[in-house]
Amino acid sequence: MKVSAKKIAAIILAGFMTIFFSSPAFSYVAKYKEDYYKLYHIHYQQLPDDCIENIYWLEQAVKADFANPYYAMAKIETEIQWEKYRCLFMMHVNLKLIEQHLRLGRIYDKQVAYFYDAPWKEEYKRNLEKSKSCYEACYYYWEEAKLWAEKASVSKFNFLCLTDIQNWEDERERVSTGTLNYKRTLDRELERLNKVLDDLNAMEERKY
Repeated sequence: MKVSAKKIAAIILAGFMTIFFSSPAFSYVAKYKEDYYKLYHIHYQQLPDDCIENIYWLEQAVKADFANPYYAMAKIETEIQWEKYRCLFMMHVNLKLIEQHLRLGRIYDKQVAYFYDAPWKEEYKRNLEKSKSCYEACYYYWEEAKLWAEKASVSKFNFLCLTDIQNWEDERERVSTGTLNYKRTLDRELERLNKVLDDLNAMEERKY
């Protein structure tokens, strides 16, 4: 039975989070979307546990409520700014979830199957299935990101730019114009991965 990347992350994180939050050194209380987003961070050398931790924080950010506009990650003075900010936030978080799932998937991915990989093909296949689950999970986040980008691009926002989060505005523009298209990336990666799986399945075990 195939286990989704989300379920894999939840299982691994269960023990980690219990220890982490029960530690006397941990005093940061996360309640709102912005709180959880601030716990997301990129490591210089990102290991599987780092990616899984980030996925957890970003998933919590998706589910939590927004903080009061006073505590937003951009200066908010009007209700229409607040509305666009919320759309941009949700789009951005879903894009980050795609990035983290891709990072996690690429850790286990084998780009090419060589003839001398036959003795270890079963291990490679198990790792490729992990990669495949990660890549497939990204399709959901991509649809969500496109939806929120569309909501942030309606006509009433035409002359409104939240300069404090200009990078989010840039992401919205790239998603809207199609210059950022994760579906194309995912289709390509999964086609290649399935070809590697087929090559491994076709191998006969030999000693080299």
